Amino acid sequence: MDAPGKREELHQMARRIATCGYWVMLPNLYYRRVKEFVMDWTEECRTVMFEHMNSLSNSMMVDDCRSLLKAASEYESASTGVAGCVGYCMSGPFAFTAAAEINDRIRAAASIHGVRLFTDSELSPHLRAHEVKGELYFGCAETDEWAPREMIDNLENHLSQTDVRYRIEWYPNTEHGFVFPDRGAKYHQNASERHWHRILSLFERNLKFS
Repeated sequence: MDAPGKREELHQMARRIATCGYWVMLPNLYYRRVKEFVMDWTEECRTVMFEHMNSLSNSMMVDDCRSLLKAASEYESASTGVAGCVGYCMSGPFAFTAAAEINDRIRAAASIHGVRLFTDSELSPHLRAHEVKGELYFGCAETDEWAPREMIDNLENHLSQTDVRYRIEWYPNTEHGFVFPDRGAKYHQNASERHWHRILSLFERNLKFS
């Protein structure tokens, strides 16, 4: 889930992953504050959105991921083996952190135009990168005020000094949010389709049905 909240567009994306044979969960990350958040893109609603977004932390999301995996284990149709995680925008660092802290389960994590991947905070996800046992993928928009090139360059420099398997890829002629069909002019169909290929290939390489 990205900052605008859980919506039908994201359900469609989750279904696309599920059609490839994966058992998929799409949580409402704002559940601690609101049962449902509907983004209407007014200035007032944007203010509320940022309040919701800034109320979250990497550690909170790791706790949620653990709860989700535990809940999934109660279904016979869900595997109790390795798992994958995808984060868009604000949840990019959540997927990154989860791959490090739940490294016995999460063996494939993708961050798509993810924010706050490399910061000055002692809780920045890059500081736990060496704990990742799976593979990481970072898909980055060419023009992105929320995930500037300097941050990504710092991330790549840091990851290059670890043993973690990773790929950082730039998507030319794209802006933040380019993967979402409902994002109007920001949507870039060719780039979006390429990001789907990258995610599903990541999963195919690292996740075995068990």
